[in-house]
Amino acid sequence: MLSQFSVKNYKSIKDEMTFDMQATAITEHADRVIKASNNESILPVAAIYGPNGGGKSNVLQALHSLELKVLRPLYATEADAQNRLRVRNYEIVPFAFNEESKNSPTEFEVFFLTEKAEYRYIIHVLGETIVYESLSMRKVETNRTTEIFEREDGKISMGDGFARLKVSQDISDTLPLLSYLGITYRKNEVVDNCISWFENGIRFLNYGSPMQELRLAIANSADIKELILNMIREMDLDIEDFKVEKRENGDIQVYTKHNVTGNVYEINLEEESSGTKKLFGLLPFIADSLTKGTTLVIDELDAKIHPVLLKHIIMLYNNFEVNKHGAQLIFTSHDLSTMNSEVFRRDEIWFVAKGNEQNSKLYSLVEFKNPDGTSVRKDAKFDKQYLEGKYGADPYLKKIIDWSVI
Repeated sequence: MLSQFSVKNYKSIKDEMTFDMQATAITEHADRVIKASNNESILPVAAIYGPNGGGKSNVLQALHSLELKVLRPLYATEADAQNRLRVRNYEIVPFAFNEESKNSPTEFEVFFLTEKAEYRYIIHVLGETIVYESLSMRKVETNRTTEIFEREDGKISMGDGFARLKVSQDISDTLPLLSYLGITYRKNEVVDNCISWFENGIRFLNYGSPMQELRLAIANSADIKELILNMIREMDLDIEDFKVEKRENGDIQVYTKHNVTGNVYEINLEEESSGTKKLFGLLPFIADSLTKGTTLVIDELDAKIHPVLLKHIIMLYNNFEVNKHGAQLIFTSHDLSTMNSEVFRRDEIWFVAKGNEQNSKLYSLVEFKNPDGTSVRKDAKFDKQYLEGKYGADPYLKKIIDWSVI
């Protein structure tokens, strides 16, 4: 699961910003946190709000760019269409409104958890060139931190216990060392554990991609299909079953079954309403995430579904009878119907807005301070205060004040 992510000098992000999925010491919904393998409390849900053009999507794109930077070399020569679609290129672009930034590297840092360890991966990229990279881990059983490798100024040093992984000092400066280890030493337990998180521990949903159709095929899994059907039933849709057919040409067709006055009818998903089609494009990802305990990242989740369904999906991640494996949902949104203390903890609500230098600022509701220095009350009307501009990321303002006070 994702613990923390930081990025600096990426698109609208000039200064380092940190997105944190570690639960803070607040009292509301204390039962809605995931107890991770290292006994830390991790949040199952996070929503990012802010005006159009404020940089919400860039926060998620930065995380996606990091994932793609690691995975692209692994899948470059594979014939698997699904993997090739996952690693389409995202150019890593520095902040444009500052001369120093334009000539400086983009910096990524991520902490993530598996059942065996917590990993810290850092990579600094200038154009395509890697100027710094390091990987360390803290084992769950011993709580001991081990440096796996460090790469700086073209020099690679392997940590204690990893020197047996022979690495050429002449590897391309555009190839992440982590990717190289994933290609060359995948049988190593630590390497496999780390690479597996990038491959399977985090997923990004992008509408309008052929990947969406391919992912519908996961409904052939009995567990995932049953969870999808349960969600559909709870949403009071008149669909009692569905099936997925893969044609010889690779095309995938979905058929829904309806019971009307005792008679069962089957129709192609293409004949359903746009709302139902959107739902079927989303639910397999949700079900897959909940079943496997992965982190699912979705840009503009509220644009795909009705607000009532949005709340229902959020609460699935908060329900640990359903979310049994520590799944996480991270998304951007404009929908205010769910921005309240019933649905979210204060540390699960995040805001992004641009400062006076056109640089995006990221901050959570729990760390926001009122003009008198007090914190936002846990029983405050979050949506109302947001619309009043009290949290800075006012959706009706093009520019905001300089948030250096945050």
